[in-house]
Amino acid sequence: MTHSSNAGSSPSPPRECGTCTLCCKLMYIPEYNSPGGVWCSQCAQGVGCRVYATRPEPCRQFACGWLSDPTTPIEWKPIHSKIVLYLGGPNNTLYVNVDPGSPQAWRKALYFDRLRLWAKELLNKDRHVVVLVREYATLVLPDETIPMGTLKSGDSFKVHKTYGATGLQCRVEMIRP
Repeated sequence: MTHSSNAGSSPSPPRECGTCTLCCKLMYIPEYNSPGGVWCSQCAQGVGCRVYATRPEPCRQFACGWLSDPTTPIEWKPIHSKIVLYLGGPNNTLYVNVDPGSPQAWRKALYFDRLRLWAKELLNKDRHVVVLVREYATLVLPDETIPMGTLKSGDSFKVHKTYGATGLQCRVEMIRP
């Protein structure tokens, strides 16, 4: 998910959620005590938010990567991919939040190959791709994946890069408050 210029081309029509409500299942919504990984009590699955006009600020501000970036391929629409993409954290980590009902969705070649390409682009900028299935995190690198374990609110991580005889080596340091 990169933001590229569309200079010289006609603008893409704005994307819409339509019947997709997967963010209502995957995202943590404290105002409704919705932990992430289970449907928000205010969601009418496949329809939308029951309290859309008065929804909390985090819901108003959130737009998944597919919705906000017209360069993200159509097959990444969450209702199809079972994946919600978003940028977050201090260095704009690309989070790949996966529906726990389809925990291996991100491993399908269609998605995994693209994640590895994004990981290569972002690694050069000291940014990263992190897959989340509930709170379990996996760092995606161009040539490997590194299990990070549970990533809770307030936790962060640092990727230490070294270069050796076999090329780039990465080690993840978890930082817990």
